[in-house]
Amino acid sequence: MLTTAAVAEVRPDAYPDAVHAGGLTLPLSYAFEPGHATDGITVDVPVAALHQVDPTPFTWQVPGLREELVTALIKTLPKQLRRLFAPAPDHARAVLTRLQAGSADGSAGAPREPLLDGLERELGRMRNVVIPRDAWELDRLPEHLTVTFRVLDERGREVARGTDLEKLRHELAPQVREELATAGAGIEARGLTTWSVGTLPREIGVRRGPHVVTGYPGLVDRGTSVDVRVFPTAAERDPAHRRGVRRLLLLEMPSPTRAVTRTLDNAARLALSRTPHGSLDKLLDDCVTASVDALITAAGGPCWDEAAYAKLRGVTRAKLEPTTVRVLDSVRAVLTVWHRVQARIAELTAPVLTDARRDLTRQVNALMKPGFVAAAGTARLGDLARYLQAVELRIDKLRADPARDAQWTAQVRVVADEYAAELAALPTGVEPSPELQEIRWMVEELRVALYAHPMRTRYPVSVKRIQKALDDLPR
Repeated sequence: MLTTAAVAEVRPDAYPDAVHAGGLTLPLSYAFEPGHATDGITVDVPVAALHQVDPTPFTWQVPGLREELVTALIKTLPKQLRRLFAPAPDHARAVLTRLQAGSADGSAGAPREPLLDGLERELGRMRNVVIPRDAWELDRLPEHLTVTFRVLDERGREVARGTDLEKLRHELAPQVREELATAGAGIEARGLTTWSVGTLPREIGVRRGPHVVTGYPGLVDRGTSVDVRVFPTAAERDPAHRRGVRRLLLLEMPSPTRAVTRTLDNAARLALSRTPHGSLDKLLDDCVTASVDALITAAGGPCWDEAAYAKLRGVTRAKLEPTTVRVLDSVRAVLTVWHRVQARIAELTAPVLTDARRDLTRQVNALMKPGFVAAAGTARLGDLARYLQAVELRIDKLRADPARDAQWTAQVRVVADEYAAELAALPTGVEPSPELQEIRWMVEELRVALYAHPMRTRYPVSVKRIQKALDDLPR
């Protein structure tokens, strides 16, 4: 490993003093201190820009250490794979040549994919093998080949450091929000009960020290009012902003629940009286919320300026009541199946059915929680009824062959656990992306495909398809 001074005497292109990532130019430093946290390459990241940094360039190391890194990575592979790429240094040079030849500009700079993605593909092609992601033993890499991120506040003081960028983002999310709130004080607002902020920009430039960081303004639902806040990413801002627009609309118009209630006959009231919410009033509030969401979607999504909001408010005022009536009709169909399913599950008292009953209860409770109407969305209410109908068919088959049911449950558990792990890894305050939310429904479709054949699924689904969707999640 080279000291900073020695690096300057070699090649500046092999050991650059900065790297471009996520629209930022971040300084690099080098040190030879084996056994210390500063050993190897350290990149300085302003805390406000932590969520803006693209981790891809750092997976490739600097050009001067790239061949050494790939050689070390090959040596971490299991023996049956490692022997295919011996000698490791020769294969490292060859695979890097292939990767650079396949890049957009034929150069070693600005990699567009994570290094392991490229290595798995090109090394696999060289020997006609598949290299799974868990084959790499990354904890065996020498410390100096792993980039360290040093997070700095506005005054250049170290806030934290580590080699896991995602972990740092998770731990420092509150500080990131605080930094952006301080920098974006001129645009933030509190206690709004109508749209009074003119045009809300999708992005703003926030200067923190020598860097200009991108902030993403949006609305935040506070229950009885709405705030304007600057978010670190658009992915974090967008779902919050949508709920903020929804809250303003709900605050500005009378609830249609009384009018909707008057349309219910005794049979409908009875069917709607048993609900996860605990009361008809709370169920109706959920239906109204889901209806506003549906109207926002039909209008093309949440608005960003006063004129668009006024138009959306007018449409919502005119259509909220009839939309809520239609939503409640769909909810009634869901609840009818739910009532049957609950009774059927209660009948599964035999000891051999204990595990299946537990799994069924967990699944149904996850589908039918208080707030399930808005959580699922109006477009998925038909799917909810279908999932519950699939539960009924599963119960029929379960009694005939509990062992087969257990085999199917084991398959579902694999992807359900992977999905749960992705949720658990989200930083505090960050909601699942649309892609991750869809995987939740893919798991339900898999249950239909396995337990309830020949019922139709919304799309082709399998364990492998779900695992690929998990692998393809935006990072």
